[in-house]
Amino acid sequence: MARLLARVAPWLPSVRSHAEQPDATGPDAAGAAATGTAVDDGFLTLDKEHNEALGRLVDRDPTSNVFIASHLEASRGLSPSYAGGEVIGMFRAGELVSACWAGVNLVPIGVSPDDGAALGTHLGASGRKFSSIFGPADAVLAIWSTLRLHSPEPFDVRPQQPLLAITGTPKVDPAPGLRFTREDELDVIVPACAAMFEEEVGYSPFTGGGDHYRRRVASLVRRQASLADFDDDGQVIFKAELGTVSSTTVQIQGVWMNPAYRGQGLSARYLAAVVIAAQQRAPVVSLYVNSFNTRALSAYRTVGFEEVGTFATVLL
Repeated sequence: MARLLARVAPWLPSVRSHAEQPDATGPDAAGAAATGTAVDDGFLTLDKEHNEALGRLVDRDPTSNVFIASHLEASRGLSPSYAGGEVIGMFRAGELVSACWAGVNLVPIGVSPDDGAALGTHLGASGRKFSSIFGPADAVLAIWSTLRLHSPEPFDVRPQQPLLAITGTPKVDPAPGLRFTREDELDVIVPACAAMFEEEVGYSPFTGGGDHYRRRVASLVRRQASLADFDDDGQVIFKAELGTVSSTTVQIQGVWMNPAYRGQGLSARYLAAVVIAAQQRAPVVSLYVNSFNTRALSAYRTVGFEEVGTFATVLL
């Protein structure tokens, strides 16, 4: 059950605790836990003294690295256990050459295929368990190539997910009805979010407790990160979230159109409205999508999104 909950409800406190505890008996446990010391070659858990070096890695591709950029900006740097995870760095000749967020999920930062394979071996030997790996495809698949030797069969591997981005004005007029949702609309927006989640992942996000998922959605609403439009009956027509936000990039998540309104050519204008809202936070708006979702890709390109990279996701 713990593995199932980790896949579908990583926000549960019990799951986070289970997923983030290292195996103290693993051969690399001491190295993975080390902080605040110099290293010539190998892996080290980064601390605040590495903020500048990590920032340079992130800045090489701020759109791909928006996840860690958002954490760094919110936390004003690293600490040994900030935000419920850690950043593991790979050093060569004393220089930080790549890194990876390691919490419930793994998120590589500037990881080459060779470094990714070594990182997967390192993490696998530590005995830690993770819910997913996501980020630039070459890095994700390289990590998984060796981590898989220490992991159960994955729930799903999505090797090709175009990373799209837009700057400037959308190519279509925005839908006028899209707006930020309110806390008194939770009873309506939570089922829409759950429907999107189940379509995307294949399980209900209410597994293990609906209260936790409701609080997760409520947090998005309070932060003005939840956008939706409603019909005359008060039902959600379209919704999306400003999922991850840094000073340079907003990564959209949770895009969903009510099935009753699909096929009417509405998506592009709603997406344009999401872009305009997101651009109030940062100049670049991005998202990643499964390569087989041709309808969504067409809508994004109509709005003006362009492909700037390729992501991959492994769901464990």
